[in-house]
Amino acid sequence: MSKIAKAFRDNKKAFIPFITAGDPSLAKTRELILTLEKAGAAVVEIGIPFSDPVAEGEVIQRANSRALAAGCTTDKIFDMLLELRQVSQVPIAFLTYVNPIFTYGCDRFFEKCRETGVDGVIVPDVPFEEKGELSPYCLKYGVDLISLIAPTSDSRIQMIAREAEGYIYLVSSLGVTGVRSSITTDLAAIVRQIREVSDKPIAVGFGISTPEQAQAMAAISDGAIVGSALVKIIEESGEACAAAAYDYASLLAEAVKQEK
Repeated sequence: MSKIAKAFRDNKKAFIPFITAGDPSLAKTRELILTLEKAGAAVVEIGIPFSDPVAEGEVIQRANSRALAAGCTTDKIFDMLLELRQVSQVPIAFLTYVNPIFTYGCDRFFEKCRETGVDGVIVPDVPFEEKGELSPYCLKYGVDLISLIAPTSDSRIQMIAREAEGYIYLVSSLGVTGVRSSITTDLAAIVRQIREVSDKPIAVGFGISTPEQAQAMAAISDGAIVGSALVKIIEESGEACAAAAYDYASLLAEAVKQEK
């Protein structure tokens, strides 16, 4: 059983925070991962900073820019994770884009994922029909290629779900990442379609920022993913970001786990 599968089994409902590697520094990223694990994260998603993160709103775009300006590179992220694995085995999923993977070299990238304990990879700009560009490497090195299903997936929902690995990232709303005051998509209907063909865990992301929203998403799925709101707290808190992130993440984790 993979660490991701075990995390969903053990937690029943999973709180999954997202942070950008290297924001404000890689040393802080390491501290943040440990802090989020302590706060109750079942899985931690880590963004690899990239100059053109097309799925991201302005908050995460700024985090990418700060990390790149601070000198964060993919190799430095792998080095940090190798050090992290001496003290933590929390499941980790990269969120990245296909360009950084191709630039690094697919075989080399996924081999390093295995070496550093990266359990899954989310690549928003690779559609389902083109996942064959990456899936052989994921299979070779034991890394889950995590699929996204969006409100616009329509007739493709079940096709994507049938071949899903790790967990299914259910995008709550149209557009890019960012805090939303309300989520109006009929996600329960999408979940029902997925459940007809797949028993893989489903976690809802995009726009979740409050404990109430996180609990509502966990009620209809297997977990909630929180990114932009957490990244904004990190941006505003600077060197004190770990303590601020812990306080916020603890509230979200507790809210998600209220759903059984």
